[in-house]
Amino acid sequence: MPLTPLDIHNKEFSRSFRGYNEDEVNEFLDQIIKDYEALIRESKDLQNQVETLQERLNHFANIEETLSKTIIVAQEAADEVRSNAKKEAQLIVKEAEKNADRIINESLIKSRKISLEIEELKKQATIYRTRFRTLLEAQVELLNNDSWETFAQLNAANE
Repeated sequence: MPLTPLDIHNKEFSRSFRGYNEDEVNEFLDQIIKDYEALIRESKDLQNQVETLQERLNHFANIEETLSKTIIVAQEAADEVRSNAKKEAQLIVKEAEKNADRIINESLIKSRKISLEIEELKKQATIYRTRFRTLLEAQVELLNNDSWETFAQLNAANE
């Protein structure tokens, strides 16, 4: 167990013949007590400083750990947001591709329908032209026929 200033103060030395000067020894012991008390106070002060600094160090270590965890959480959140954005972009692209395919298919169907209608109209036009030509030819034949002359004579006689 270490000495205390009280131990030094209460220390008694045996007396002997031709020993040391008692006053000098007591003065020296008093000086040792003062120095020892100062060292003990300084040691306590330093111990208090060490405890204070240790508390601050622990506090900053906790802050560092918290910041580190926060950074990790932020990184994970950013990764998740990036991943979700990428998935959403892929869904948008797929949806756009589906819409494009649907529009193209609808356009092809309309185009085929219009082509069929055009062909049908061409057939009907051809039939109409053929019938009209036949009608006109029949009318021209009627005009060229002798029966008109007979009709014209009958008409002239009746007048």
